[in-house]
Amino acid sequence: MQVPPSYDAPAGVLQDKVILITGAGDGIGKTAAVTFARYGATVILLGKTTAKLTAVYDEIVAAGYPEPAIVPLDLKGATKKHYQDMAATIRAEFGRLDGLLHNAGLLGVLTPFEHIDLPTWQDIMQINVTAAMLMTQALIPVLQLSQQPSVVFTSSGVGRKGRAFWGPYAVSKFATEGLMQILADEYDNTSLRVNCINPGATRTSMRAKAYPGEDPQKLKTPEDLMWLYLYLMSDASIGVTGQSLDAQPK
Repeated sequence: MQVPPSYDAPAGVLQDKVILITGAGDGIGKTAAVTFARYGATVILLGKTTAKLTAVYDEIVAAGYPEPAIVPLDLKGATKKHYQDMAATIRAEFGRLDGLLHNAGLLGVLTPFEHIDLPTWQDIMQINVTAAMLMTQALIPVLQLSQQPSVVFTSSGVGRKGRAFWGPYAVSKFATEGLMQILADEYDNTSLRVNCINPGATRTSMRAKAYPGEDPQKLKTPEDLMWLYLYLMSDASIGVTGQSLDAQPK
């Protein structure tokens, strides 16, 4: 499966696609939502802060892009029934789901292994792994109503090689890579494709929290990474599955 080193998306490449983005209120999630809408998609904005989602909604509508939908949901407390109800609503409203971008994530605090506390560990696993599993499980039947559905998980460099002090977050991203690989293998002979994106060092609030002394102006912006998000959500990536791809190739 040959993946291009970059992708120049043609206008309208996501026309009429319905794509759900988690963590759509800011950072990479917000940029992905606006970008997908600009290329023709109807986006479903999921996040825990309604005010942030409304601001993204307003920006998309003001630009004249397809009107999005908003799903306020806190992944920390969401249950299997929340995801099942959401899946039923998407099916009723849109008839299918063409794309799912798992972007929401919790960093926690960088700390020595000996100092990891259980509540923080559990919160990170809940949001980064369990919520993604339950949501994908509920949405697979709706994704399968699409001709070429795409699921994209968000990974990290510390999800491929463990790094000191990154404890729960790194473990959660190793789990994310495994979850992607399992799904990709199970659905290998279907039209459903499943991949991971490692955004790399990006100018986001999460990155600033992890590296407070870093100059953010030296980092790529979320907009700089969108070529890969557009590639994986568009039909250009048909046949690409089970891959963990870098948005900032070395």
